Amino acid sequence: MTAIKHALQRDIFTPNDERLLSIVNVCKAGKKKKNCFLCATVTTERPVQVKVVKVKKSDKGDFYKRQMAWELRDLTEVDAKDATKENPEFDLHFEKVYRWVASSAAEKNSFISCIWKLNQRYLRKKVEFENVSPQLLEELPKAEESVPSGESQSVAGGDEDALDDYQELNAREEQDIEGMMEVCEYAISNAEAFAEKLSRELQVLDGANIQSIMASEKQVNILMQLLDHALGEVDNIEGKLLSYEEMLQSVKEQMDQISQSNRLIQISNTNNGKLLDEIQFLVNYMDLSKGHIKALQEGDLSSPKGIEACINASEALSQCMNVALKPGHDKLMAVKQQQHLFSELRDTFARRLTNHLNNVFVHQGHDQSSTLSQHTAELTLPKHSPLHRDLLRYAKLMEWLKNTQREKYDGLSRTYVDYMTRLYEREIKDFFEIAKIKMAGTSKDGKGKFGLHGSSGKLTGSTSSLNKLAVSSSNSRRSQSSSLLDMGNMSASDLDVADRTRFDKIFEQVLSELEPLCLAEQDFITKFFKLQQYPTLAQGENVDDPDGAAHSRLVPASEQRHSISDKDMVRMMMNKIFQSIETELNSLIALGDKIDSFNSLYMLVKMSHHVWTAENVDPASYLSTTLGNVLVTVKRNFDKCISGQIRQMEEVKISKKSKVGILPFVTGFEEFAKLAEAIFRNAERRGDLDKAYIKLIRAVFHNVEKVANESQKTPRDVVMMENFHHIFSTLSSLKISCLEAERKEAKQKYTEHLQSYVINSLGQPLEKLNHFFEGVEARVAQGVREEEVSYQLAFNKQELRKVIKEYPGKEVKKGLDNLYRKVDKHLCEEENLLQVVWHSMQDEFIRQYKHFEGLINRCYPGSGITMEFTIQDMLEYFSSIAQSH
Repeated sequence: MTAIKHALQRDIFTPNDERLLSIVNVCKAGKKKKNCFLCATVTTERPVQVKVVKVKKSDKGDFYKRQMAWELRDLTEVDAKDATKENPEFDLHFEKVYRWVASSAAEKNSFISCIWKLNQRYLRKKVEFENVSPQLLEELPKAEESVPSGESQSVAGGDEDALDDYQELNAREEQDIEGMMEVCEYAISNAEAFAEKLSRELQVLDGANIQSIMASEKQVNILMQLLDHALGEVDNIEGKLLSYEEMLQSVKEQMDQISQSNRLIQISNTNNGKLLDEIQFLVNYMDLSKGHIKALQEGDLSSPKGIEACINASEALSQCMNVALKPGHDKLMAVKQQQHLFSELRDTFARRLTNHLNNVFVHQGHDQSSTLSQHTAELTLPKHSPLHRDLLRYAKLMEWLKNTQREKYDGLSRTYVDYMTRLYEREIKDFFEIAKIKMAGTSKDGKGKFGLHGSSGKLTGSTSSLNKLAVSSSNSRRSQSSSLLDMGNMSASDLDVADRTRFDKIFEQVLSELEPLCLAEQDFITKFFKLQQYPTLAQGENVDDPDGAAHSRLVPASEQRHSISDKDMVRMMMNKIFQSIETELNSLIALGDKIDSFNSLYMLVKMSHHVWTAENVDPASYLSTTLGNVLVTVKRNFDKCISGQIRQMEEVKISKKSKVGILPFVTGFEEFAKLAEAIFRNAERRGDLDKAYIKLIRAVFHNVEKVANESQKTPRDVVMMENFHHIFSTLSSLKISCLEAERKEAKQKYTEHLQSYVINSLGQPLEKLNHFFEGVEARVAQGVREEEVSYQLAFNKQELRKVIKEYPGKEVKKGLDNLYRKVDKHLCEEENLLQVVWHSMQDEFIRQYKHFEGLINRCYPGSGITMEFTIQDMLEYFSSIAQSH
């Protein structure tokens, strides 16, 4: 093994400036035994690099080659497999695990020991040595003795010891060696002779040294005597030091006692300082002034100064009760007493505040009720701003009560809601009764048109009397203007415009009074009960009134299960307080609808506007929600009104003995459209009206055709022409964008039926001539050539002259005059279409005249046959007839 080591050092490691320290013959575990060597090396240059190199014998010769190398710093673990038994297997953990089997356990142990030494000396990193005997790592000589041939010492330990003892030669030593080698020139050629000479010279020097020592024996004796004397002096000094030490021992004990006493005094001072800090903390944060205590116990809750003092005292009490105590404070008797005092003050003040606010609610309510009679004769709601202003002084106290006594806070909330519900219900009921009386039309002397009495004092009109009033008013007004049919039979001056205007103003005033009332109350509830900052732990629960209406009540904190948001709490309180508004509004809307179904147009516009305004202020407010619900009812009534008008159109009956003229529902639609456009001029919501327009105009179109088909006295074309002309004129003047297609359709129908009526009427003045030329056209259509028609027996020239002679100019004028009279009987005066029809007949007559002349020229060429009258004669006939009538 030594020869192999020297060969490897010479051939592989010396050229790379490396020194080989240990070597082990290994093969890979579990595979065919291909031996190789693992070598532990270090570099000769600093910084020293330690490596584990795998060396393998070349296949082509007896030399060795370097196959793989690992840095020792990359080694993480060495596993010797068994620490107690001899086992040649071991693992080295680099980037992966390499499993080896050494040729002997001794070589393995020597190699592992070398690795451990190199790690300890150069790397100082924690390489895990698993299953390695501690003696192998700590007692290296014993491990080396187990190597039988002593090779391991030379391989593993020798070089390492040499490495430890090696020292570089200094300059003088180098010069001496060089001089010695120059004197002994044969040292280079014969090293043994050189070494023998050096040995002899060393022996000579040793002998000289011994002789020198023996010569200095006298000096040695003197030196020994001096040493004995020095030892005696040392003993003397030690004795003195012992005596000094004994004396200092007592001083030390005294100083220790003083130090202990000072330490205890310092601890006591520190504790006293901490105790003082704790006491100051408790005094500063848990001490309530006498003035605050007096304000909480006896403070005046009715005066502004007293309320301010109570607010300050309650805030101070909250700070004292909410102070964050340190661990152990709650066990102090003084702290317990203060906390007990604070609890009593809190309960006492909460009870005083609750009782006082209950009394304030009652007294303010009585004062408000006493002023209610002043508003009964006017359509105004009492203002609650004085009540709100007085109660808002207690807002901070309510916040304190909410944070400290939730049950009392909830109780006050219920009390306020219950009381204000009764107050508002009475006020709103009286307010709506006045509105209903004014809608029904109360005269100045206090007696209504239909016998309902009203006074400036207490109202005497009951719901049943108002309903009777509504029915009688409805019957009276519907006889005037409650449908399109009736509107069509009246002029605009006959409509009860004043009543509708008054209704519009009353309804607007009702909504204008309700809107600020609800907003002011909601704003007050939000501020007074502090519902915009903290979550409210009360919950709403639905209860049923005797009349079956569902309302909300406040549930005490003891009954609550879940917390609700502040917005839900406000909405719940508002629903309870103003539970009668929606019912009264629906009742008022029903009354207005009974009085005049067209009132739904006014209500739709006003209600839509107020809903739009309320949503812009707060989409989730009570007012917005309530008005939105009522708007649905108004929309439903509006749709019902439109459906009723359409149903009345379908039920219309015409007289069989008189001409039809402009149908009443056509005129009624015109008046309805004018009324609706005036009402909806500045409305935000036109979608409902546009849909109603579409429904109505389609119904008008359908029923005009239906009446025209059923008409016996008036020709169908006349009915269609006149009514669609009226519809076209109406839509053109109103310029309703959603009815543009219907306007064009009305014009088309008017034009078509005007042309049809003119053509059918003109066949009568020249009836025989028309029949003759119709026969001519029939022959031509059957394939007879036009110039051969004159050879037909029934259509020869003699027959043509015979027919033409029957219609001289005088006879034609007489026929046209009769036609004018007949057309005049067919047409109505309201639409004034006589001249239009007569002019169209003139154009059509001229067209027929030219058509007859053309047939004569083509079918009877060269015959010289002409009509008995000319176009100029016709123009004179038409003009003179029109002027004569």
